[in-house]
Amino acid sequence: VAVRAKKAGAPDGTMAELFQYFVQQCRANLHMVLCMSPVGDAFRERLRKFPSLVTCTTIDWFSAWPEDALKNVATEFLSDVNVPDEMKAPLSDMCVAMHSSVHKLSSRFLSEARRHFYVTPTSYLELISSYKDLLKKKQNEVMTVRKRYEVGLEKLVVTEQSVATMQEELTALQPELEKATVETEAAMVTIAAETVEADKIKEVVAKDEAFAAERAAEAKAIKDECEEELSVAIPMLEAALEALNTLTKADVTEVKAMKNPPSGVKLVMEAVCILKGIKPDMVKDPKGGLKKVPDYWGPSQKLLGDTSFLPSLHEYDKDNMDPKIIKAIKPFIAMPEFEPEVILKASKAAYGLCCWARAMEAYDRVAKVVAPKKARLAEAEAEYNVLMDGLNEKRAKLQEVEDKLQALNDKLEAMQAKKVQLENDVVMCEKKLERAEKLIGGLGGEKERWKEVAAELAVDYANLTGDVLICA
Repeated sequence: VAVRAKKAGAPDGTMAELFQYFVQQCRANLHMVLCMSPVGDAFRERLRKFPSLVTCTTIDWFSAWPEDALKNVATEFLSDVNVPDEMKAPLSDMCVAMHSSVHKLSSRFLSEARRHFYVTPTSYLELISSYKDLLKKKQNEVMTVRKRYEVGLEKLVVTEQSVATMQEELTALQPELEKATVETEAAMVTIAAETVEADKIKEVVAKDEAFAAERAAEAKAIKDECEEELSVAIPMLEAALEALNTLTKADVTEVKAMKNPPSGVKLVMEAVCILKGIKPDMVKDPKGGLKKVPDYWGPSQKLLGDTSFLPSLHEYDKDNMDPKIIKAIKPFIAMPEFEPEVILKASKAAYGLCCWARAMEAYDRVAKVVAPKKARLAEAEAEYNVLMDGLNEKRAKLQEVEDKLQALNDKLEAMQAKKVQLENDVVMCEKKLERAEKLIGGLGGEKERWKEVAAELAVDYANLTGDVLICA
């Protein structure tokens, strides 16, 4: 305010002077407009209570709108009304005519009855607004009822068409259902026959499996018995081979170099030569006489000098020893001086050879007992293999029959499912047909009446444009 007062040329003053300047400016520049309608008692009451509204104001009485203005206002407000475009211009003209005629009647009413009936632009706007609201409401009401009848008619027409279609479907389903029933029964007969055949093959296979299991058990028992008896000789043989493994070329050379070997060493080498099938030298009897006696020391020295001596002991064919050799070696086993502990005192190399000789005799002794059992085991295994070959063929045949039976069962399930589906379709079609016939029978007489009502409602809907305007 101070800046504005200074620009206006007012002298600088106190706050009271600035306030006085402010009040002067408000009196000079502040304008207030009051708009009041002359309709009713409110306007008269305000003038009586506040006389300044007449004495201190400038009264401007607004004149009536011209017809062009009324026309433009009606055209603008009625542009979004749900009526055909060709009807909007006549509607605007009718609104103008109604408002103008009422205005003329109010003048006549004033001259004859000496009473004012105010017709203002607000009344004109209220006319248009009430017309739009009432038209929209009535159009919705009529359209809702009309749609109900039209939807009912559509349902009746669709139902009538569906009846013919369902009758055709029902007629077509019956032969398919009969065919499916026949095919299902035939498949069940085939499956029953295949099941009987499969059961027979199963029974044969079960018997063969039981017999094969018995033979397998017998073969296993023989095998276990052979292994049990061999378990006596095998450790001895393994111990002998371990003892041979401890021998070195030096040990063998030591024995070979003996000029006058102990009796135990000579006894061991004699047993080894017998097992190897080496013949002795015939020499004069050291005890005297002309009789020659066998001497194994000379051949033993030659044998010990052979570089393949130790490997030949490892590779000795213990499974095919000559019975004569075994007979010749048995007396050595019974000699107390041929015990490994006794021989060990004489020579380490001879100890290993002694263990080997005794192991060969023990292995042959056990093998003679086990050999028949091995033969029986081979026969049992051969018989079991033959049985298993035949059993596998029967199992393959059984599997083939079971696969065929499974395929038939799958086919039967599919056929039964199709049959059930067809039955359900027939039942559903019959129910729909029954309900449709009831609907047509109950509402068939209403069809024509609904058509007439729907047509009347269509006419009423079209007439709402003018009817509602008269009501408004």
